[in-house]
Amino acid sequence: MRKWLCCIILLGLSTGLSAQDAQVADDYVIGEEDILSINVWREPELSMKELSVRADGKISLPLVDEIQASGKTTGQLKEEITERLQEFVESPTVSVVVVKVLSHHVSVVGKISKPGLYVLTSPTTVMELIARAGGLAADANGKNIQIIRKEIGTGRELRFPFNYKNVIKGKELHTNILLEVGDMVLVP
Repeated sequence: MRKWLCCIILLGLSTGLSAQDAQVADDYVIGEEDILSINVWREPELSMKELSVRADGKISLPLVDEIQASGKTTGQLKEEITERLQEFVESPTVSVVVVKVLSHHVSVVGKISKPGLYVLTSPTTVMELIARAGGLAADANGKNIQIIRKEIGTGRELRFPFNYKNVIKGKELHTNILLEVGDMVLVP
């Protein structure tokens, strides 16, 4: 729950909340494509309003050069930038804010109205993703939907069956699982 609360808070900037309301918790894990704001207090030339995390997981900053951002929490990145800047700036005060979360996405493929990648902005179930994707196509096999998940660490592929027709009737509700980053929903 806390992970999702962080994501909801993080998305505040893109949903109209003030910058103060949308500040990121120090335990948010940064991913590729996320948009960061790096601020070095009283050092505007070292600050970056919008900085995209590259596909290799790195960002580039003045004086710091390249630094690995993906896989680190905002707190860890803040500490590393602060440490590297100490060589050039006396007692630097650094803040790291995730302006846009773009790395937390799932995909839905197959016989669905709008297949593609969808950013997880809040806890999302299989049914909610299907609704966001415009529903099943007329010729979809709603009884044999699969949720495919790569297990972190081992890379092993896990498959979860999902029967749309039963869930819509109020049966097998336990199969309407919360999706995780990187999940793929396959609609035959």
